Amino acid sequence: MQSTSAHLREARTGRGWSQPRLVRELRQAAARRGHQLPSDASVKRRIASWENGHSSPDDFYGPLLCDAFGISAAELGLNHGGAHDSALLDAAYPASPDAAIQTVGQLWRADLNGYEPLLQTEPSEPAWSEASLRWLVAPEPTIPRPRTDGARVGLGDVAAVKTTADMFAHLDDQFGGDHARHAVIQYLSNDVVPMLRGRYTEQVGRALFSTVAEATLLAGWMSYDSCHHGLAQRYFLQALRLAQDANDRRLAGSILSAMSHQATFLGRYTQAATLARAALMGISPVATPTLRAQFHAMEARALARAGDVGACEAALSAATRALESRNNDDEPEWISYFDEAELAAEAAHCFRDVNSARRAVAHAENAMSGSHVRSDFFATMVLADAHLRAGEAEEACRVALDALDLGEQLKSARCVSYLAEFRQNLAATGDSAISRDFTEQAQEHRLWVASETQLSR
Repeated sequence: MQSTSAHLREARTGRGWSQPRLVRELRQAAARRGHQLPSDASVKRRIASWENGHSSPDDFYGPLLCDAFGISAAELGLNHGGAHDSALLDAAYPASPDAAIQTVGQLWRADLNGYEPLLQTEPSEPAWSEASLRWLVAPEPTIPRPRTDGARVGLGDVAAVKTTADMFAHLDDQFGGDHARHAVIQYLSNDVVPMLRGRYTEQVGRALFSTVAEATLLAGWMSYDSCHHGLAQRYFLQALRLAQDANDRRLAGSILSAMSHQATFLGRYTQAATLARAALMGISPVATPTLRAQFHAMEARALARAGDVGACEAALSAATRALESRNNDDEPEWISYFDEAELAAEAAHCFRDVNSARRAVAHAENAMSGSHVRSDFFATMVLADAHLRAGEAEEACRVALDALDLGEQLKSARCVSYLAEFRQNLAATGDSAISRDFTEQAQEHRLWVASETQLSR
């Protein structure tokens, strides 16, 4: 195992930094925390002593080093990094744009290095409430203080990040969150962090923050799809703060909607409905019909799971009316996926969850887009479940086999959860020739094998 001195030396030299450069970075990290450091010469002597193994960073300098390098105490080989690692694992809404840059960089780095406490951490219910409230009452957006060093960033660099993130979003849609999640995080950690810490004008800064917020939202969705739920929540929180400072309220509302989606999946239905309503309220001055439709649909999903049939149907009706009035030319391009087929899929989920099987079947049959593989898998499994609840076991199994064929290329823990839920519901109907035949045909599929593991827990 490497010594602390070796970790510290490699962290510095791996970035191509001199010791004087590290002194400057430590001074900036200290300033962000409201501290002052002694003279440059004194700090440089400390660095030399740490790297030569003559001493180790104390509880004051350890967190500053973590901040400067953007990595965890564990990665630096520090034994007293509990406070820093606790901050890394804390699901808190960043207090400033600088804090968001610092935290999201640390999260990407720790995720990339497979930091197990972060990958296994649980979501925080209070964090959802805090984030939505903090965003709703936020003052005018700000960008980080101008920097005198780092790479110069222009709109062309921002466009490159956008194009790259769009490519990863397509891969996520076609192959599931587990397919390219590591590659996304690697790109963000290696290529995007230096941009956030670079030099840019206010105009470029806002465009950069908006684009990185969208990419971080994607990282959150992919982590959620992989069932790294605590990590996904932390990515959503950082994305929301970046969108706030970009003054991109539409994107921020969409991030709250993603939080609502995750909260419903995790069984936090009251929180999920509140997050969807906060999204609607927060973007009211700049809302578009498609965004309103999507947020109403998220509220309906939560209400259906909570068993509030009347409120669920009212939210679905509001979503339908909103979508009917849309003009695609006025919508953000990232919400263009939400169309009649997507709304039908959301309605199918809702009616399945309130045990209105026939209505669920009708909506699910209209929910296949033909172009979004994972979404079509979800809709097909909901259709199978709806047939099962309607007492049509044979048709349910036939449709479920179609879903398994469709999902053969997907690496998605959420897809596995849908299949496991169907299997449990099928088992509850009792042993039959239909279920045995279905099991025989399904057992070679990748998602079926993965669901065996989930059901055995």
